[in-house]
Amino acid sequence: MLDKLDSLLSRNMAGAKRSAIREILKLTQNPEVISFAGGLPAEKSFPVEDIKVCMNEVLDTAGTKALQYGTTEGCVELREQLVKHYKSQGVNIGINNIMITTSSQQGLDLTGKIFINQGEKVICGLPSYLGGLSAFRAYGGTPVGIKFDKDGMCPIELEKTLTKMAAENDLPKFIYLIPDFQNPAGITYPESRRRKLLEIAEKYNLLVIEDSPYRELRFDGKEQKMMFDMDKSNRVIVLGTFSKILAPGFRIGWIIAHENIIEKYVTAKQSTDLCTPAILQMAVAKYMEKGLLLKNLKITIDMYRIKRDMMLDCFRKYMPEGITWTEPEGGLFLFLNLPEGMDAEDLFKIAIKNNVAFVIGKVFHCDGSGINTMRLNFSFPTHEQIEIGVKRLADAIKEMLG
Repeated sequence: MLDKLDSLLSRNMAGAKRSAIREILKLTQNPEVISFAGGLPAEKSFPVEDIKVCMNEVLDTAGTKALQYGTTEGCVELREQLVKHYKSQGVNIGINNIMITTSSQQGLDLTGKIFINQGEKVICGLPSYLGGLSAFRAYGGTPVGIKFDKDGMCPIELEKTLTKMAAENDLPKFIYLIPDFQNPAGITYPESRRRKLLEIAEKYNLLVIEDSPYRELRFDGKEQKMMFDMDKSNRVIVLGTFSKILAPGFRIGWIIAHENIIEKYVTAKQSTDLCTPAILQMAVAKYMEKGLLLKNLKITIDMYRIKRDMMLDCFRKYMPEGITWTEPEGGLFLFLNLPEGMDAEDLFKIAIKNNVAFVIGKVFHCDGSGINTMRLNFSFPTHEQIEIGVKRLADAIKEMLG
């Protein structure tokens, strides 16, 4: 038996912790537990039959190519389809601005690998996506959180923090943002806020990571311009994924950036997995070529809109006074705030006994704040589970309020 494993670990791995959300999901395996904890798409949104057709067409027409190694940049067919997809949104890019990743999470990991040295800081939101925080910490990065207002990351707080960091010669490499239906808060940054944050990034010569997994899942409100499209100095890097708009089982994402930056991502990916599976890329490209992505997205958006509205209606119906929440225009999540002084971790213990689960908001706050917050997912549970689950959660809150 190997002795003293801990002494053999790298510094990065020795300090690594398992995902808090993944650990919470273990508690929801009991079929009686209604879970609002995961970030799972609805299984009814998966176009199984269409994918079967596309996969078979790829194997029939280009089987040996599909089963061979591919290029690190990604298959040309898929990158061309993504170029068309973004051009339909007014974003002008070419295939050399795109690299395909094995999930968007790989994009976050590669970002840490390329830009972060041990002990360097990165700017993120309070709250921010736990997977991003974990990826940056894995390379020795220290997340520095900036508080939100109703429009997202607060520019005044950001400027104040960066001024202090500049004086200490300790500026970060990048600002990490999720401008559309932010995970976990559900907030969408208006264009004026995006522009202001870009101005600040330019002033301090920082990159901006525009994580964009939910952008296509807009239920209502006005679509906001991508920060990448506003950027005039090639500092914005976009991370995208098919996990939320098609199926997470494909594990296909992408990075959009200036060609010089893409070249660095290609080099970093080559030592990670060489290439993303060609057969999966070609099947997704075929799916997009047939116009099925937009067709199925409309169905998914209608489905999620109904679920979001139902959860919000249940909040209004069952929640006690003093509980507030965000009302997202799209995405998969909303954020609930308990009264000051209440601890969502204590509430979680009561909620699990009531057979309902959520994610404690503190795990999304790099500074340990947010103890009275929680994230809830509305895309995965059924309509019946949403109503029963919210009632159970409201009862747990009432019990805690005592």
